[in-house]
Amino acid sequence: MTNDHRTQCAIHALWNEVADFEAAQADAARLYLLGRICELIGAHNATWVGAVRMDNPHPSDPLNGWRPRAVRRLRPNPQLDRESAARIEDMDAGSVDETTTRNVELSGQYRVNRLVELAPDGWFEGAFYRSFYLGVGHCDAIWAGIPVNEDAEVYFGFYRKVGQDMFDQTQRDIVAEVLRPLKWFHRLQMLCEGIGVASGPLSPAERRVLHSLLQGLTEKQIAAANSHSPHTTHEYVKRVFRKYGVTSRAQLMALWLGKAP
Repeated sequence: MTNDHRTQCAIHALWNEVADFEAAQADAARLYLLGRICELIGAHNATWVGAVRMDNPHPSDPLNGWRPRAVRRLRPNPQLDRESAARIEDMDAGSVDETTTRNVELSGQYRVNRLVELAPDGWFEGAFYRSFYLGVGHCDAIWAGIPVNEDAEVYFGFYRKVGQDMFDQTQRDIVAEVLRPLKWFHRLQMLCEGIGVASGPLSPAERRVLHSLLQGLTEKQIAAANSHSPHTTHEYVKRVFRKYGVTSRAQLMALWLGKAP
């Protein structure tokens, strides 16, 4: 069996494996997908980002209103978290790295690029690469941007650590092939975060309650699992329903099944 054929078999198997996760296992499914893609392309770590386009962006906003609303890592990296938080502050101040603006300029279309394909001449000698990549132990990245709807996108970033070779086109193409047919998965991830499909992102407590509702637990069981009073749990349930614009579990589940509530 050739390496290409092995890779194709692994990709097809991965699609099935991700589909086997239950709706309430969205976090586990995301970690599994990130981990398996890292194995396929020799990446060291990965990031998932849920982003939305804000209403009425400032005319001078280089990102046209697009902002990250949830950032999840395959493996914890506190230093990268600090750098990412600083970059988000820079975005709000109107200072954005060119690799980010080039990626966002392609919003609305499926795209997968190596860092070298987004970077202008001389960028790898600049301060941003030294701090945001080399400074946290990364030498290269592949970035995928995937529209969920007109005002919501997900981004996947896959990193190689300092000392590894840079990514090649074959590895970029593997990422593109794995992620392209998983639109249903990307939609579910955004649903579970409450990003772009709810009136506001879910708090950590609301996300835990949501996952319990999707598992079919009663409010009494949810209260016990989270050490909440029944009253507090009921209030969280109401908040979740309100954010998704539903009034019952049946309507909530209909969202996950791709039906109108």
